[in-house]
Amino acid sequence: MKVTISKIIPAAALAMSLGLSSCSDILEISPKDPDVVTTITPSQLFNKCYANIATAGQGGANGDCDVQGIDGGTSGYVRQLFNANELTTDEAICGWGDQGIAEFDYDKFDASQPMLRGLYYRLYIGVDLCNEYLAEYSGSDATMTAEIRFLRAFNYYQLMDLYGNVPFTTEVGTTPSQIKRADLFKWVESELLAAEPDLSDAKAKTSSDANYGRVDKAAAWLLLARLYLNSKVYLGTTGWTTDYLKKAQQYAKKVMDSPYKLYKTAKTDPAGQTWTAYQQLFMGDNGENGSSVEAVFPILQDGIKTTSWGTSLFLMAGSTDKNVVVKKDGTTGVGTTEAWGGNRCRPDLIRKFFPNDDAPENTNAYAMPEAAGDDRAIFDNVGRKLENTEVGTFTDGYSTCKFNNFKTDGTNGHSSQFADADFFLLRSAEAYLIYAEADARLNNGATTTDGTNVINLLRARANASQKSSSYSLREICDEWSREFYFEGLRRPTLVRFGYFGGNNNYNWQWKGGSKNGANFAATRNIFAIPYDDVTSNSNLTQNPGY
Repeated sequence: MKVTISKIIPAAALAMSLGLSSCSDILEISPKDPDVVTTITPSQLFNKCYANIATAGQGGANGDCDVQGIDGGTSGYVRQLFNANELTTDEAICGWGDQGIAEFDYDKFDASQPMLRGLYYRLYIGVDLCNEYLAEYSGSDATMTAEIRFLRAFNYYQLMDLYGNVPFTTEVGTTPSQIKRADLFKWVESELLAAEPDLSDAKAKTSSDANYGRVDKAAAWLLLARLYLNSKVYLGTTGWTTDYLKKAQQYAKKVMDSPYKLYKTAKTDPAGQTWTAYQQLFMGDNGENGSSVEAVFPILQDGIKTTSWGTSLFLMAGSTDKNVVVKKDGTTGVGTTEAWGGNRCRPDLIRKFFPNDDAPENTNAYAMPEAAGDDRAIFDNVGRKLENTEVGTFTDGYSTCKFNNFKTDGTNGHSSQFADADFFLLRSAEAYLIYAEADARLNNGATTTDGTNVINLLRARANASQKSSSYSLREICDEWSREFYFEGLRRPTLVRFGYFGGNNNYNWQWKGGSKNGANFAATRNIFAIPYDDVTSNSNLTQNPGY
């Protein structure tokens, strides 16, 4: 597959000083402006490989979009992962009526779904950029080369998870062949293992530290742990092997024992607002407030330098209106002038925190965690209903204020519009749940004392009750939701537990297009390869069921 990228001009992305540009062959760039940089340095192309995840294209939120045929606002890497992995599940629903959003809400997506096409090409742009770097500059710096190998493997991991048997090439300018999912699993594994020795040593960083935003050994360990935990899904076997589950635990433990830790420190700002440790992970100063000790792979955002409609701002504005209240002083909103009122919680997510449907009515986001006995229940239901009766009505469903642009020191963001909050694409908390889930799967579906203690660490950080007995796999699946809701992990989690497609009768509101929930085919555990790619590449066969 050959991805076409729009004209690229220098821009300071990822808060780095070098202007970014792109290669001129596979990316089909024909700049006419004499000020456009056409001589590419290793650092510039290296930065662009990272920037593909952080921004839609050169120039930030309002610049050219790298993915043709979809606007920059909707082509963001994080935004499209959210649409694919959250709106299709028991966590989120959206009332917007454009660009196929209802197809996500009702699990009716097909090969022409425009946003799945945008995500597909966004991921392949990342692959092409990495292939170009490795073809041109793999000998220039061993650590940078290892990082690019990680990023390419990460993009292919997402493609494997989302689309199954996908086009594959490690060369520049070639028409890819289709690789089987099980073979891509082996390739991703081998790439991560090969890159890991040359990656920088694991070191938790803040925004003032050199190389903040760049991956190190812990990122490879965490992605390997995730890969091994999902081995049954990707290899198509009938069960998990002891070997892979023990490997999942091994690499999760390496992250848990590394300098990346669970952040546990609450902070009170000068106005008397106390921000919990969990909440600080998703705030405007999460690169500075200490919570980045958990950020194994942060995607950098800055309200002036690195702006995007599709990363942290989307998670804030897309999930709130101007009436939500996160601060006890009554300040409305989440620290940005943007409030789009689209994504909100399905009742099934709220019931993970309030299983008896006893959430207090007319309660703002600052008070809901105390009512739930869990700091992670950052929901606002003032003027709202629990049920998503009318999908197009934003107040039919609780709003989540999990993501906000306030700062723990009481200062304002760099911009009143765009977000300063980085998005922690990989964070160390995932290692704890991987470890515990593998523990349960190795022990007949229930955690040992070791696995129980690990989950209790997460729940203690959230000031939630802990158990002295075992956690079942069903309880662990719910814990994944409580810890990571709206972070883009839910669909693959449900697939792994057997709760997504197929005759499982794990239903949520509007699953399969039915208000009470209905099963849909197991073939929808992966998405369709976009129609235009199948028709343009004779090497490709569409996924079954589409």
